[in-house]
Amino acid sequence: MRRKDREVTDPEKIIEVIDECMVLRLAFADGDYPYIVPVNFAYEIRDGQIFFYIHGALAGKKYEMLTANPVCSFEMDIPLKMELVPEAGDVTMRYKCVMGKAEAELLTGRDRQAAIDNVIMARYEETRNFDYNRKNVEYTAVFRLKVTEITAKVNPVSGGADV
Repeated sequence: MRRKDREVTDPEKIIEVIDECMVLRLAFADGDYPYIVPVNFAYEIRDGQIFFYIHGALAGKKYEMLTANPVCSFEMDIPLKMELVPEAGDVTMRYKCVMGKAEAELLTGRDRQAAIDNVIMARYEETRNFDYNRKNVEYTAVFRLKVTEITAKVNPVSGGADV
């Protein structure tokens, strides 16, 4: 990382940024061009290991890519604001971001149901106690992404906290 002054290394601070993010972008190797897709996500931490959970159809490009080659990269960010720094003649974007690599595993049976109930539906206040149609689970792919590498950067708003 070039800008070490913006690097976030404290795991708790990285999790704070993840908590604020609503979209995870997954990137896959797809021949001559990378393929990237934004997804909703949930996460859990077990014994210091971060796992992201995503869901979708049991067909389509994302499903095909993850089942053919389960390694991927990810990115999530929060743009804070564009800031002018007149005394230096600079312009800078204030932001928080997390990036890394992961290995995906397709969950089935009880593992899939437990991930939906205990992680995905539990992430948001609105869905925690929602009585969703469990019949749809049979048509839903759930992937657990084991994070193998993670980095974070923050360019805080002037006078603001680092994270």
